[in-house]
Amino acid sequence: MRHGVILLPERRWADARERWVRAEQLGFDHAWMYDHLNWRWFRDKPWYALMPTLAAAATATRTMRIGTLVASPGNRHPVPFAKDMMTLDDISDGRIIAGIGAGAGGFDDQVLGRAALGPRDRADRFAEFVELTDQLLSQPVTTYRGRHFTTVEAHLHPGCVQRPRLPLAVAALGPRGIRLAARHADIWITIAWPGHGEPYRYDQAVPVIREQAALLDKECEAIGRDPATVRRMVVTGARIEGATDSVETYLDACGLYGEIGVTDLVVHWPRPDFPYQGSVEVLEEIAAAVLRPDPRPDPA
Repeated sequence: MRHGVILLPERRWADARERWVRAEQLGFDHAWMYDHLNWRWFRDKPWYALMPTLAAAATATRTMRIGTLVASPGNRHPVPFAKDMMTLDDISDGRIIAGIGAGAGGFDDQVLGRAALGPRDRADRFAEFVELTDQLLSQPVTTYRGRHFTTVEAHLHPGCVQRPRLPLAVAALGPRGIRLAARHADIWITIAWPGHGEPYRYDQAVPVIREQAALLDKECEAIGRDPATVRRMVVTGARIEGATDSVETYLDACGLYGEIGVTDLVVHWPRPDFPYQGSVEVLEEIAAAVLRPDPRPDPA
C-alpha cells in the first residue's frame, strides 16, 4: 500500500513549505494539492494557486511524488496544462503525477463567467481533456479537434522526464469515467460516492469501491489491458471518514481496502477546524507506525 496526503493551499509558502517537507519526512509516498480558483468553504479565506505551489514543493522535497488532485477542465485547457506538467516533471526530476477530474462546476464556473454544463456535456468535456492530455504528454507534436478542446500543432519539447510520459491519475466513479480511466489512466482515483454530502465511515465504502474496481477490471479486459497495470487510489475526507481517527483505524482501513485491490490510500493533512478537522499528533503516530519516515534532515 502506498500512502498519500492532501495539503490545502491556505498558507503562505514560508509556512506551507514546512508541511510539504514534513510530509516527506513522515514517509508519505505522494502529496497532492487541489486545483480550484475559488473553493467552497474558502471563498473568503486564503487560497493560493496550484502550479506555483507545486513548483515550490518540487524544489523543497526530494523523493516524494507530488500531484494535482485533481486538475479540472472547467478552468484549464489541455495544452498549457500539459506544458505545466512537463515543466514540473523536469523541476521535480520525474516525480510529478497529473491528476485529472471532470470538474463539478460551481464556484470556478462563476468566477470565469461560464454557464455550468450538464452531466453529459461535462462528461464529454472530461473525455476530451483526458484524451488530449494523454496525447500531448506522449508525443512531441499534437493536433486535435474536439467539441470542447482544439489544438493545431502543439509542440511539447523536450517531453517528460518520465517515459513514455508522466503518470495520469483519472478520477472516475461511474461507468463512463471508469471506461476512460481503463483506457488512459496509470492510477484510477475514487472517493466512492460523488459530491460532498454526508460522509460515511471508511468500512462502509468497501462494497462501493469493490463494485467500481470490478468494473475497471472489466473495462481493462475489454480493450486487452492487464487490470493490474492500473493502480487504484482511494481518497478519504470528502465522502469517507474515520480512517485517521487512530493508528488502529488507519491500519483497519488499509487492510480492508488492500483486500479489494486498492494500492494507494490518501488522507488530508489535519486542520484545526472544519473541513478536514483532525489531529496532527495522530497523523504523526500513524506515520511512525505505518509509513517509512525519512531520517534525513530538511534539505533547506
